[in-house]
Amino acid sequence: MKFTPEKYNISDEPMKPFIDPAEIETYLQNEKPDKSRVREIIAKSLAKNRLTLAETAALLNADEPDMIEEIKQGARELKQQIYGNRIVLFAPLYIGSKCSNNCSYCGFRVSNKETVRVTLGDQEIINEIEALEDNGQKRLILVYGEHKDYSPEYIAHTVKVAYSVKKGNGEIRRVNINAAPMEIEGFMVVKEAGIGTYQIFQETYHPEAYKMYHIGGKKSDYNYRLTSLDRAMEAGIDDVGIGALFGLYDWKYEIMALVRHTNHLEACYNVGPHTISFPRIKDANNLKLGDKYFVSDEDFARLIAILRLAVPYTGMILTAREPVALRNELLQFGVSQIDGGTKLELGSYASVEEIPQDLRREQFRINDSRSLGEIVEELLEQDMLPSFCTSCYRMGRTGEHFMEFSVPGFIKRFCTPNAILTLAEYLTDYAKPEIAEKGWAVIRKNMESLEPKMEEELKERLERIKSGERDLYF
Repeated sequence: MKFTPEKYNISDEPMKPFIDPAEIETYLQNEKPDKSRVREIIAKSLAKNRLTLAETAALLNADEPDMIEEIKQGARELKQQIYGNRIVLFAPLYIGSKCSNNCSYCGFRVSNKETVRVTLGDQEIINEIEALEDNGQKRLILVYGEHKDYSPEYIAHTVKVAYSVKKGNGEIRRVNINAAPMEIEGFMVVKEAGIGTYQIFQETYHPEAYKMYHIGGKKSDYNYRLTSLDRAMEAGIDDVGIGALFGLYDWKYEIMALVRHTNHLEACYNVGPHTISFPRIKDANNLKLGDKYFVSDEDFARLIAILRLAVPYTGMILTAREPVALRNELLQFGVSQIDGGTKLELGSYASVEEIPQDLRREQFRINDSRSLGEIVEELLEQDMLPSFCTSCYRMGRTGEHFMEFSVPGFIKRFCTPNAILTLAEYLTDYAKPEIAEKGWAVIRKNMESLEPKMEEELKERLERIKSGERDLYF
C-alpha cells in the first residue's frame, strides 16, 4: 500500500492531539525500500536535515542485514559530525515515590501495596546533592511520582534547594525535571525556578495500548498527556524532552510517533525536543506484562540508529537500565547523554553503607551500577570526551536559539571546548591520579582538532582552572 499524503494530512494546532494511528500504520505498510532509496535517505540526514515520516518508515522497513549495517554506519557518521566524541553525563535524583496513577508497568503504581513510599525532606535532598557533588556531578534530573503532594510549587522549591547546595568546588549547574504534566500556570511556576529541560514521556503513543496499561489516575487521560509539552511551551519552557517506554507496543510504531511528536512541536513552536529518551521495560515490583512487544538488543541498536538519523539535532539519552557492554556499543549509534553512578533507592547517594537494590523501594531495576569515576575512565579509554557542560541554557542557547546552532551542526564549536573545560574541572577536583592522566591525554588530543584561535583561548582558560577558577565556558 502506498501512502497518500492528501488522505492523512494533519494540520497541527497548539495544544490539540496530533497522533493518528492510521497515518502511522499506513506509512509502515509501504513497500520495502531498495538500497538506493536507503542511501538517499541516509545522505539527507548526513546533510543535517530531519527526515519525514515517509523516510523514517522506509528506514524501519529496510530489514536486510546489509541495509541495517549501512543505517548504523550512517548514524555513527552523523553523530561524529554533530556531537563529535563527547558524551554528556548526569545523575537522576528521585525526590518522591508517592503516585496516584496505576500504570501496570511501574513499581510506583498506586495499586502496588508492597512499594515503600518515601518523600525526601529538604535536609535529605541537601545530603543527597552533597554526595553527588562529592563525586563530581554537575547536572541532575529530579524525578517525582505523579501525586498531588508534588505540586508545581513543591517542585520549584526542591529545584531551588538543589541549586543552593555548594560543597567545596561542587555545585549543581543544571536541574532538569521528570514529573507529571501540568497546566500552563504550573509550568510557569516551575520555569521561574530556573529549570533546564522538562521531560514527559508518553510511554506508548498508541491510544488503545495506552488505555490498557493506564487503568486509573490522571495519567489515564491519553490526550492530556500527549499535549502536556504544548502547555510547557506555552508557559515559556522551550527546552523539553520526549520519550517512549519500549516494550509496551510495536517499537516501529513508537519510533514513528516520536518523529511525529517532533514534527508537531516544530510546526507549532519552531522548536523540536531538546532530548529524546527510549527506555526499555525492565524489572519492577509485581511486574507481569508478558513479552509480546519485547525489544531485542539487535532491534534496540537499530531503533537508536534510525532515531538518530531521523532527528539529527536532538540529544539522545540512554539510561542505566541497560547493561554496561550494550551501553558502550550504543554510544556509537547516536547516544549523546548517559547517567553515571546511578542509584534509584531514595536517599541512597548519601548513605554510608551500600543499599542493596530492592524493587519495593525502586521504580525499576538498573543494570549498570558503575560509579561515575568508573564510567569516566571507561569513556576516556574509548577515546570519548566526558562532558558536564551546562553552558547552553545559561547563554540563552535554548529553544529557537538552540535550533539555530544545533540544526546546522554548529553546536560542536561550543560543545567540544566546553566539554574540555568541564572535564578539566572534574580531573582537577575529583579524579584519581590514574584517571586524571588519561583525561589530560584525551584533552590534549581533542585540542589538536580545534582552530588555532580557539585552541589558544582554551589553553588560557585551562590554566585558570588549574589555578583554582571554576565555571568557565564559551
